[in-house]
Amino acid sequence: MDPQGNAIGGGARIDGPSVQARDVHGGIHLHTSPAPPPVRPPVPRQLLPVSSHFTDRKRDLAALDELAAAAPLIVVSGPAGVGKTALVSRWLRGTAGGEGGGDRFPDGHLYADLRGHSPDGPAPPTEVLGQFLRALGVGQVPAELAEQTALWRSVTAGLRLAVMLDNAYTAAQARPLLPGGEGSLAVVTSRARLTGLRTDGAVFHQLGLLDREAAVELLTRGIGRERFERDEAAAGKVAELCGGLPLAVCLASARLASRPRQPVRAMADALARDQTRLAVLTIEGETAVQSALDGSYAVLDEEAARLYRRLGLLPMPVFDTCVAAAACAVSPEEADRALDALVEANLLEDIGPDTFRFHDLVRLHARERATADESERTREETLRRVVDWHLATATEAQRRLTPAQAVLERDHVPPGLPVPFDDDAGALAWLDAHRTGLMAAARCAAEHGWDGRAWQLVDAMWPLFLRLRPYDLWIEAHELGLSAARRAGHPAAERQMLNSGAIGLRGAGRTADAISWYERSLAAARAAGDARDEGQALHGLGGCWRDAGRPREAVRHLEAAIEVWERCGYPRGAALARIILGEIALDAAPGSDPGVAPESDLDAGGGADLGARPDDAPGPASGARAAERAARYFERAHAGLLAVGDPYGAAPAQAFLGYAHALAGAYETGQAELERAERTFAEAGARHWQARALELSGRAAQAHGDPETARRRYEDSLALYTAVGSRDADRLRQRLDGLGQAGD
Repeated sequence: MDPQGNAIGGGARIDGPSVQARDVHGGIHLHTSPAPPPVRPPVPRQLLPVSSHFTDRKRDLAALDELAAAAPLIVVSGPAGVGKTALVSRWLRGTAGGEGGGDRFPDGHLYADLRGHSPDGPAPPTEVLGQFLRALGVGQVPAELAEQTALWRSVTAGLRLAVMLDNAYTAAQARPLLPGGEGSLAVVTSRARLTGLRTDGAVFHQLGLLDREAAVELLTRGIGRERFERDEAAAGKVAELCGGLPLAVCLASARLASRPRQPVRAMADALARDQTRLAVLTIEGETAVQSALDGSYAVLDEEAARLYRRLGLLPMPVFDTCVAAAACAVSPEEADRALDALVEANLLEDIGPDTFRFHDLVRLHARERATADESERTREETLRRVVDWHLATATEAQRRLTPAQAVLERDHVPPGLPVPFDDDAGALAWLDAHRTGLMAAARCAAEHGWDGRAWQLVDAMWPLFLRLRPYDLWIEAHELGLSAARRAGHPAAERQMLNSGAIGLRGAGRTADAISWYERSLAAARAAGDARDEGQALHGLGGCWRDAGRPREAVRHLEAAIEVWERCGYPRGAALARIILGEIALDAAPGSDPGVAPESDLDAGGGADLGARPDDAPGPASGARAAERAARYFERAHAGLLAVGDPYGAAPAQAFLGYAHALAGAYETGQAELERAERTFAEAGARHWQARALELSGRAAQAHGDPETARRRYEDSLALYTAVGSRDADRLRQRLDGLGQAGD
């Protein structure tokens, strides 16, 4: 090489790459070194490790096994903190052959966090595809999404991969990341349900909460068995208050583990205070549950976010589309769209036909957002609209089912929503399904000082109490309604609460309390000069004295009630009183089982103890004469109730009339009457009275010497009593036992 001229002369030897700027002369030989072999990247094994505290989920793991056999794309969804990532990581590791390799997916396991609810926004598909392609050895990755997607599917077409796409935001975000070919499996986790991936052949698994046993086990693994055993009750309470949410349980256990001297009871007490529960679930300053819910809330559209906040204010644990519409003052169609968005985001649980609920911790978060983002006036208006919707709808049910009771005024603001029923059966079914919400609305009204709405809600619930007889709710509601009526200064409402509440007390077997309420009502009615209420109180006292085994007192009060009611022109009340007089007459009839007092009229209580034997029954009336005398009372009562347009009220009189005819010797006629009454109750949804008619039919058959028919009727009656939780079920079991012994 010429240092002056940068020339290469003969005999020079050059190895490796060279640059020649000027002359090259003959005799030059070029020698190249062989290129090094390409370096093959390791097979990617990117699945996340699984915590040693992973608990339970056997059914979910088995469900994923079944889904994987059906499709190459699985979507696992569930609310924030429910453990989707842990479940899929555990399952994929097992499916892929464990830590050391992967027989089913020999070409690798890919993982990406799609950051669906990150404050910085979800990960773009281009970012994830670049990571995946480089992990599979692609050196040059195109910049455009379309080219990346095409290359990704080409590269993966012949591979067997397990791909976990964690925390996806939308179906559109996940779709470009699905591998090509048939040998791979993709599992997407998301807080949303991602139903849009159904068009890509996805199958779906909704991950639910831990049951109590699994939640306790998860907590125990975090705090240690010894500490758990020192206070099992408190540990169980902590797990319960975490609501089966694994993230919450893990945070609680981590906080306890960091405070080894703190009693578990202290954590339970802190969590029990609703307003601080989310704040308690922190560790080293990280509010993981709060942050997770904040992230889910942040991506809601305005309509869904508003509904989320306002539903968080509701006092009832479950609600439907109409409640949601009332809360936001929108149409049911608008509310339905927002509910769908909340369900899709797994912030709301869809638990049945048009029935929704929050997880406890989600409800607390929604309430916090309402407190922060809604004015006090808006929060109060939301609650008032929901209370008014319950009151308006229950009032429509009352007017349809028991118009004679719907006499007191209403002062709610009509919500402008459609009535969700169009017949009697639908009205009763609505009251039954909404009993918890109605009671919550009444409590809410009382707490906010809306006393008129509080007692009116209790009054409007009358058909529910009358036909289905939930005595615990009946009594609680009337205690609340009575206090509200007094605070409102409404004497007529106070008397209504006393009379209606006393019926429930009597039905629950609290005869002394019922007598006290009736006597207070009687005094108030006389002071107010209200003859109708006076007759109601006298009628109720007559039934109570019969229950107490004092028929002379009963007859005196009942005859006084009839006199008052006939004088003021209330024939319906007089007819109801005659039903109880007929029952008293039946008590002495042979075969009538005088130790059992059948439940009496619809409005005045029924609910007799059915075990009180009269100790001072008037003169010796026995045999067919007693049954015939009773039948005359029932015939007159039945005709009177039909005359005032109350066929449902007439049905008990018809049932007792049939029973009286059977005891008087007209067995077939009596059973036919009982069957007609039983059908009336069945059509009206009055299961308690339907059970009573069947019981009377069984008693008539037993007295007639037909034990097989008696057994069938008793068994049918027992099934209905049991279904409504009636204490009469115990009596029917005794009847059946006695029937069996008699046949031995």
